[in-house]
Amino acid sequence: MSIKAVVFDFGNVISMPQDTNAIDKLAEKIGVKREIFEPLLWSLRSEFDRGTICARTYYKNILSRFDISMNDEAIDEMIQMDLMSWKSINPQTVTLMEEIKKAGLLLGILSNIPSEFLTWAKKNIPVFSLPHIGLFSCEVNLIKPEEAIYRKLLSLLGVQSSETVFFDDIEKNIEAARALGINAFLWKGPQKARFELSSLGLNLK
Repeated sequence: MSIKAVVFDFGNVISMPQDTNAIDKLAEKIGVKREIFEPLLWSLRSEFDRGTICARTYYKNILSRFDISMNDEAIDEMIQMDLMSWKSINPQTVTLMEEIKKAGLLLGILSNIPSEFLTWAKKNIPVFSLPHIGLFSCEVNLIKPEEAIYRKLLSLLGVQSSETVFFDDIEKNIEAARALGINAFLWKGPQKARFELSSLGLNLK
């Protein structure tokens, strides 16, 4: 079958890599070492991305593991430091997305993303208005690599898995997509993505 849809993850694909200084500053703010703080930050993030807890609850859960209490104002400052560390966009990825849309293909975003950031991004990051389909974890209470979120994506796109290409920077998310027959590729940058699209017969200009 020919390719009809191309879908991109957001973090580290459409966005530039996270500003790692933000994690250092977060760890410093609560007075713990980064090597202790960072694993906990990610291990507790699933339900934040899923949309079942809010940002304050997420950070209160982290703080409780260190037996630390902060007021809401201080927690809100941490939330902003975290979320704003993802705001820089890779212009080359955006150019590729624009070319895909111009070529008449369906364009999508599939991302594990918390509601607080998504609300801000839809207002302030133009690329969020570019795709035909945006499927975000916090809006459907599903996260990658759960099978249900990929099936939801295919349903929204209205295409077969073999007609879909998906780019993500996390191997387990790629493996889950491939298990459903999606042409999924581990993200290695826009230039590599062009080569992979070309291998499927999509030669973009």
